[in-house]
Amino acid sequence: MNTSPDSGWFTEVFDSQGSAFALKVTDKLHEVQSDYQHLEVYATESFGNLLVLDGCVMLTDRDNFLYHEMIAHPALFTHADPKRVVIIGGGDCGTLREVLRHPGVERVTQIDIDEEVTRAAERFFPTLTEANDDPRAELAFTDGVRWVDEAEAGSVDVLIIDSTDPVGPAEGLFTTDFLRRCHRILRPGGVMVQQSESPLYHSGSIIRELRRDMGEAGFGSVATLPFPQPVYPSGWWSVTLAGKGCDVNDFREGDAREAGLPLDYYTAEVHRGALALPPFMRRAFG
Repeated sequence: MNTSPDSGWFTEVFDSQGSAFALKVTDKLHEVQSDYQHLEVYATESFGNLLVLDGCVMLTDRDNFLYHEMIAHPALFTHADPKRVVIIGGGDCGTLREVLRHPGVERVTQIDIDEEVTRAAERFFPTLTEANDDPRAELAFTDGVRWVDEAEAGSVDVLIIDSTDPVGPAEGLFTTDFLRRCHRILRPGGVMVQQSESPLYHSGSIIRELRRDMGEAGFGSVATLPFPQPVYPSGWWSVTLAGKGCDVNDFREGDAREAGLPLDYYTAEVHRGALALPPFMRRAFG
């Protein structure tokens, strides 16, 4: 839940953990109730614009690069030669932009059920949508689970699940059944990556269960990469990779070093370091 920004602060409260995060806001820029969720955009004093969905912070201008770079580049540099990429969710288009920084990628399809998110991003987060006109990009506003069901088997190299928390519209993206469907559409050597919540709050629950479910769905290797994310619960977040016939605990380190991409967080060294999990996470995973 969140408290009213009428006080000059937007505060998201995490009752289950007895914690909260707040940003000082200066204006409400946009509000709409879509067919799927309640969307708000605020101007903040120190984090730029803020996007909120159903009362939960989704991104800010100041720190979104952390999430978008870490959900995209580790997966792309883990795959041997990614050509065909699909993003489920990601309506703000920041992940799409990061994927399209890779010149070897030939086609990217982004599937988000809520077009209102993309339209808001175009207005209030234009740097995130600057690659939307790339001829390699396709935006589809439909149900991601249905899209995966209808996709051809073995047709995708990298599948990115850039979803909100596992409630509401995104709940169906955190099930073993859905992961099996994802495994089906990946080519041999394919990689999928899913945002996997807070290492501090969720290592023994959501992350452990996702890793287990990925194995049950047929993926032969799994790796969870933590990274800082100030505006998310606990200030720490993670993505979890799974490989179909490849080891996601290894990556094209030389290519990552030499790529020369204009990034603010991801490097080959960051990727290698993120693979070295702290003891409490390893214990939580069993």
